[in-house]
Amino acid sequence: MHFEPLSSWLPAPSEPLIISGPCGAESYEQVMRTARGLKALNRVALFRAGVWKPRTRPNAFEGKGEEALKWLQDVKKEYGFKLTVEVANAHHAELAIKYGVDVLWIGARTTVNPFSVQEIAEVLKGVNVAVMVKNPIHADLQLWIGGIERIYNSGIRKIAAIHRGFYFYGKTKYRNKPLWQLPIELRTQFPDLPLICDPSHIGGTRELLLPIAQKALDLGMNGLMIESHCEPEKALSDAQQQVTPEQLGDLLSKLVLRKLNADNPNANTILGELRRIIDEVDDELLNVLKKRTQIIEEIGKYKKEHHIISFQLERWQEILRTRGQWADKLGLSRQHVEKICQLLHEESIRIQNGLMNE
Repeated sequence: MHFEPLSSWLPAPSEPLIISGPCGAESYEQVMRTARGLKALNRVALFRAGVWKPRTRPNAFEGKGEEALKWLQDVKKEYGFKLTVEVANAHHAELAIKYGVDVLWIGARTTVNPFSVQEIAEVLKGVNVAVMVKNPIHADLQLWIGGIERIYNSGIRKIAAIHRGFYFYGKTKYRNKPLWQLPIELRTQFPDLPLICDPSHIGGTRELLLPIAQKALDLGMNGLMIESHCEPEKALSDAQQQVTPEQLGDLLSKLVLRKLNADNPNANTILGELRRIIDEVDDELLNVLKKRTQIIEEIGKYKKEHHIISFQLERWQEILRTRGQWADKLGLSRQHVEKICQLLHEESIRIQNGLMNE
């Protein structure tokens, strides 16, 4: 797949690209006041607002629908912003196009449903519009890619992915866990696909917006979607994660913009040498891994010969305990080492079971 560069369909007044606006379009006055504040920053490339709000429970604020689209037309006319709204079905997409919305975004609750995404894709055939696809609620990279492919197959080439974090059951400081490895894998598979981070939905609180935004930029993401509201404390949805336009400006001023390479040739030479050393270390690691695999095969053959089961709970517990202790002594992350052990153990069991079934 080949995607149009972000700068060709969404030029930014400054780097990085910023998308902002209220979680929900609540009233004409609220939308216009927020847009006026954002315009004064001269940093926002795209004005966002929730027109239809998919809510977990009924009787919550679910958006103003078509009426709000008329308000957004005035935002575009008065302040010159390009517009983006979330569409959850084909009817939403048709109305958004009718009212001149420049960029549609498919939300996490919709990406998870291929039927809904396909219905939207059918509406978009032959339409000159851009589309942003948020990751699905759960950590399913293939589902995310599938949503992007469905839009691409409709003929749309102005596409971006939005990383908004993933649902996690349990205690966490995030509203949605970032699981940064998934957007990194997406970027690895599709290097020219624009990637935008949504710190508002990852963090869920104002305090987490800056560190999440900085992390996203440090990973090379192309832009940020941050919710803003003229009076966040009065917002009808997600009040705790929205900021005023002035607070957004302050946040953006604190971001550190890093480059792909250093301007100093000497610095690039040093970095290249360090990477060469990493390559050598990785080569050593792979050779050690090969040796470990050969030993695992011998263990598997011995277990098969003596009718011993492949999974030994006490041995596995011993490995976790001792490797964790070794990691502590070496100053390594115990959690990281345990993840590596888990992967190695899964491969060991796979090899042993394969030998037993020969």
